[in-house]
Amino acid sequence: MSRAAFFDVDGTLVEKPSLERRYFRALLYEKKFPLRNGFKWLEEAARLAPNGLKYALLGSKAYLRGVRSTGLQANRAGDGAPFFPEALECVARHAACGDRIVLVTGTLEFLAEQIAQRLRAEITKRNLNAEIHVCATRLEEKDGRWTGRVLGPPMFAEAKAIAVWWYVEKWKLDLRECAAYGDGAPDEWMLASVGKPVAVNPEAALRSAAKRRGWEIVNWQREPRRRSKLAKMIPERVR
Repeated sequence: MSRAAFFDVDGTLVEKPSLERRYFRALLYEKKFPLRNGFKWLEEAARLAPNGLKYALLGSKAYLRGVRSTGLQANRAGDGAPFFPEALECVARHAACGDRIVLVTGTLEFLAEQIAQRLRAEITKRNLNAEIHVCATRLEEKDGRWTGRVLGPPMFAEAKAIAVWWYVEKWKLDLRECAAYGDGAPDEWMLASVGKPVAVNPEAALRSAAKRRGWEIVNWQREPRRRSKLAKMIPERVR
């Protein structure tokens, strides 16, 4: 039976802030975010609140209602998110072993696809080839604009585990040999569903769960940034 590696994206493959937050900031910069959408988002979040605060915050996409789905610079927000160098090496190792790679993420599908494209390019640089699939939160689109509705459940918590099981059944995978990587408490469901779970730079709740369950914990470091000459001149305590 074949194997697969399942990866969360935000905080696992790429540095935070999240892709969706980068997208939102870019929309603000382009002045493509109607102020009234903030109130629509609050209304939708309140409707989803009985499912839990985290679900309400991640499941409400009403702030995108009426926003153009194509032709905006903001739509390429995923291109600027830096990968953790260790994340790229990890993906490359799985590719070298012939494993399928699946991004299972709560971020918006079109942003996750950008990360998948970049991963494919990185894999190609290493003279490797791998299937890279995306399972992310899907938005409804009508007449070239987002409606603010989510198609199906947001890819969050239990939905991530269900997605893993779906791929396992589809590809007839050996679940005990499959790996999963995540950084937050919502990833615990996904990590618990595979034989080789890895907590990456885990938040406190996931770190506690990983220690309790005996999961591997890794700390992937950011790539050093080059400081400008001006920044070097300013003492750290002043900046």
